[in-house]
Amino acid sequence: MSSPEPAPATRAEVRTLAIIAHVDHGKTTLVDGLFRCTGVLRAHQALPDQALDSGDLERERGITILSKATSIEWKGVCIQLVDTPGHADFGGEVERVLGMVDAVLLLVDAVEGVMPQTRFVLQKALGHGLRPILVVNKIDRPEQRAAAVVDEVFDLLVELGADSEQLDFPVVYSSAKAGVAGLDAEGPMKDLGPLLDTILEHAPPPHVDPDGPLQFQAVTLGYDEFLGRLVIGRVERGRLRRNATVVRVPERGDPEPFRVTKLFGTRGLERIELEEAVAGDIVILAGLDVIELGDTVCDPARPESLPRIAVDLPTLRVSFSVNTSPFSGQDGRFVTSRQIGERLRREALGNVSIRVGDTDQGDTFEVAGRGELQIAVLIETMRREGYEFSVSRPEIIPREIDGHMCEPVEDVIAEFPQEYAGAVMEKLALRKGRLEEVEIRGGRRCLRFVVPSRGLFGYRSEFLTDTRGEGVLYRTVRGYEPHAGPLDGRGVGAIVATETGKTTPYALCNIQERATLFVGPGVPVYQGQVVGESRRVSDLNVNVCRAKKLTNIRAAGRDEASVVSPPRRLTIESALEWIEDEELLEVTPKALRLRKRVLPANLRKR
Repeated sequence: MSSPEPAPATRAEVRTLAIIAHVDHGKTTLVDGLFRCTGVLRAHQALPDQALDSGDLERERGITILSKATSIEWKGVCIQLVDTPGHADFGGEVERVLGMVDAVLLLVDAVEGVMPQTRFVLQKALGHGLRPILVVNKIDRPEQRAAAVVDEVFDLLVELGADSEQLDFPVVYSSAKAGVAGLDAEGPMKDLGPLLDTILEHAPPPHVDPDGPLQFQAVTLGYDEFLGRLVIGRVERGRLRRNATVVRVPERGDPEPFRVTKLFGTRGLERIELEEAVAGDIVILAGLDVIELGDTVCDPARPESLPRIAVDLPTLRVSFSVNTSPFSGQDGRFVTSRQIGERLRREALGNVSIRVGDTDQGDTFEVAGRGELQIAVLIETMRREGYEFSVSRPEIIPREIDGHMCEPVEDVIAEFPQEYAGAVMEKLALRKGRLEEVEIRGGRRCLRFVVPSRGLFGYRSEFLTDTRGEGVLYRTVRGYEPHAGPLDGRGVGAIVATETGKTTPYALCNIQERATLFVGPGVPVYQGQVVGESRRVSDLNVNVCRAKKLTNIRAAGRDEASVVSPPRRLTIESALEWIEDEELLEVTPKALRLRKRVLPANLRKR
């Protein structure tokens, strides 16, 4: 008879939590406060704001893009924390880390309350059977409504089907920016100690088998210029030792042996080298040349794989293709289809929510993702690495459900001053939006719509114009609903250059009265490049390189200087929202250009 499996042991000295919330509710700032409260920094070490947002794009945009693990110590207990993104487009980062934690810290803004991404991340946490600890953040704001926010969270948990234990969640009130927390919204607050005590009391310790055969799952991939590929995950069973020979169990194929050359843990912002990690520890290991997310690292004698990481499917796609404009190859170092394809496939290996596929055209690749921001971050990352390519207009990925063609729809929350309600409701109704809820918060109106994803292409800029820049728009994918029917296209045309050369103030001055320009004077352009937005629906072909005729005859008014208004600077997101099917976004390390697919005007007419 085989011996029975040993009962799981409880590691009382460890807690593992993920911090989840809607975007800009204070997750990374709270981690900064926990670092200061627990004293993980050396005496001479300074702590930057949003310390875990270490990437250039994260700091520039002020958002978390990649999940990051760290650990702190409080009253002899090691608290392992995973900071997750708050934006809906990076929901795959949340989904893949929830499997290696035992509880979640749910942060909710004391003013904004439950938002679309709050519903998404909480639903995923409940699906993993995790118990939430509610942190009502920004309690120091004068307009805070903490009691109503707690009720909103409770109602959401009931709606999502939480069990009795999950509904009995502890509540902590905090101001992450000030580094204080308390169990009473009106009581005195000194530091974040009450929050840490609540974690020790209510977050369950891991129930693991430290003496069984090794099991470790790759949850996040990284890279170090000295160590090579890094794998981040939690030891689910047994012990992982440095220099040990283990096997990787892929999704398909036979187990592959390798040796763990380096093993690291985390302590605050530092990486600590380890000799051994025990079940329940989140660690970083090096030594693998090839590994995919979800692969299991096992004992060679017992190669048992863990369930693969499941994430929601992408909802929109774009096409990446080789840049074929007359200016191709001037800025970029990587311009061929082979180089672009290899880079996209490498991205898909480390990002579980991105799919890359080939098309019938050999120089074009189809990239599917969660939203425009996720695609825009990928584009910006590639251009900074020296890649040059063209991108098509985003389009939705429909699905057939119960014999009906369905499309992705999104929860949209629009908050703005009350006087702009008419314009916002009219625009969203034209985009097939369905009004679900109306709320008034101190002179501002908060509307919740359900809108098809394709109806939101290009709407953010319209929304900011309609609300005079005072509105805030949040959106997250809700699911799939039956197709809502045709939508009107872009309501304006394009100003298209007819000649190759440099733009002149004389030509632009005559155009700007009937257009919004995308380029200024002295900028190189080519035939077929989109240089502005027309006030009419139809496109307008214009020679923007035309110079003023020179004569030796003087006349009144002839020598007036041409005054050109500043052009509208396009970002990647605004460009993707603006272009139509017959247009492309040309991306180089130094420039973003809009262009027609077919450059000569006479061929476009055909």
